[in-house]
Amino acid sequence: MENYTCLISFIYYIAFYIVFGEEENMKDIFKELLSSGTIFKNKEVLRPSYIPSFLPHREKQIEELASILVPSLRGEAPSNVFIYGKTGTGKTAVVTFTGKELTNKAEEYNVPIKFVYINCEIVDTQYRILQNIANHFIKGWNDRIPFTGWPTDEVYSRLLSSMDREGGVTVIVLDEVDKIKGDEVLYNLSRINDYLKRARASVIGISNDLKFTEFLDPRIKSSLGEENLVFPPYTADELRDILMERAKLAFNEGTIDESVISLCAAKAAQEHGDARRALDLLRVSAEIAERLGEKRVMEKHVRMAENKIELDRVTEIIRTLPIQSKLVLLAAVIGTEKYGSLTTGDLYHIYKGICNRGGFNVLTQRRVADLISELDMMGILNARVISKGRYGRTREIEMSSSSKIKEILSKDSSLPDVEDYKPKLQARLV
Repeated sequence: MENYTCLISFIYYIAFYIVFGEEENMKDIFKELLSSGTIFKNKEVLRPSYIPSFLPHREKQIEELASILVPSLRGEAPSNVFIYGKTGTGKTAVVTFTGKELTNKAEEYNVPIKFVYINCEIVDTQYRILQNIANHFIKGWNDRIPFTGWPTDEVYSRLLSSMDREGGVTVIVLDEVDKIKGDEVLYNLSRINDYLKRARASVIGISNDLKFTEFLDPRIKSSLGEENLVFPPYTADELRDILMERAKLAFNEGTIDESVISLCAAKAAQEHGDARRALDLLRVSAEIAERLGEKRVMEKHVRMAENKIELDRVTEIIRTLPIQSKLVLLAAVIGTEKYGSLTTGDLYHIYKGICNRGGFNVLTQRRVADLISELDMMGILNARVISKGRYGRTREIEMSSSSKIKEILSKDSSLPDVEDYKPKLQARLV
């Protein structure tokens, strides 16, 4: 009996050590990781969502937008504005910054002004947009318009009555305006001042698509696009200034080489002057340096960060591809891995074999050629036209990172198992 009691005590001791001893070890691990983080002072400063108190090289755009919005401080409706520019050119930052300054000045002068920001990539239907705007005027939660369920004309009517009750001017910002489903909400907002008695409204549309308004109804285009602002891409020197300003706030002193900032700026300038790309590159470089236990961020970390960001981008693109595009891409990976390069006909032969193994419908060769073109435009593969002399022209398909793409596709449960699939092509390739 005594031996049995000792055995029970021993088992209890072991169990206690496993549960609480391991927990203590985990605490030590996190304590060690926390103490090793000596590079960042404030990482959030490097996020694209952070709006600084100073926007280098966008003073002109801020001044232009402010001059358009200033009538709102006199109780008058400003002109509607469309703002264009590529991703990362400071469009949202400038609008948000100017809007904040506008509302601060409105409080100082005791003028009723509301600034409503909506991201149309998330809120993309007429009902949701009108509901979001209207709920900015409704104080009690019980009175708020629900996520769904009301007739759209009733939501619009509630919006009008709420704005008139509040009075003053409302500036409505529609970011990613080209993502809105249908033109109805733009038509209604462009004519909203015709139905308001005591209030006034202005619309600011932000888009990456310079040709967006060309496809709008002429009635909407004439009333909505009264003013246009185009944001040019940043140059390498301008990006460097932006990164220098952020780096002062983001990093502890002496933790980053100045050459790192120049390299991040130069690489982002090559890709359409994208400030978001530059900030992401700088942030990920510092994160990698910190994980490696380094005390300073160096150029080697930037190159490592570039590979990581590119892989993350490719992973997201591939993950969201339609199944037929994934099958074509899988055929390209298998073919280029075995033969180095493929013609369109070779890829189609492999694609048919994969479809037959997985029980998928086989598209026509013309449709597969279209999918190859789409993948080429995304930069996932390279399809260049080559001449075959009297046999005409074809496209030669090559891939620079087939092993990484194969690894991503291998984790996709919707694709068939092709581990043992060995395609046989024409004798010239064998």
